[in-house]
Amino acid sequence: MKGERGFTLTELVVVCAVLGILAGVSYPVARFTQKRMKEMELRTALREMRSAIDEFKRYSDTGLIPVELGTDGYPPDLETLVEGVDVVGQIDKKARFLRRIPVDPMTGEPEWGLRSYQDDPDSTSWGGENVFDVYSLSVGVGLDGIPYAQW
Repeated sequence: MKGERGFTLTELVVVCAVLGILAGVSYPVARFTQKRMKEMELRTALREMRSAIDEFKRYSDTGLIPVELGTDGYPPDLETLVEGVDVVGQIDKKARFLRRIPVDPMTGEPEWGLRSYQDDPDSTSWGGENVFDVYSLSVGVGLDGIPYAQW
């Protein structure tokens, strides 16, 4: 039996222990990375919608699109940003500001909290007059310690 090759039981136990430790260390890192990626998606979605709202407001302030009374030039809802509005003085031309309403990566739904221009800055209910700002409906807290609803 001197010439036989193979691993001893001790070597196999050591290798299994090392693999177990590496797996235990990598799992939290993977979860942290996944959460960070979702937070990046959330920031991108919020930035995209807020830019579309600001562009809608700019169009209404310069008279390129009609302004409804009581809206202060902000869109009445997020769907209006997707569907578009007729451009003043141009037949069959619509200004669209979003291709689609993004999905909130934290909730997995294309639903967002809305604030109107008339609402308080920290309001959690939408007045319904127009869309001045959007926020996540997630109850989670970000890696920076700030709740997603406050981003």
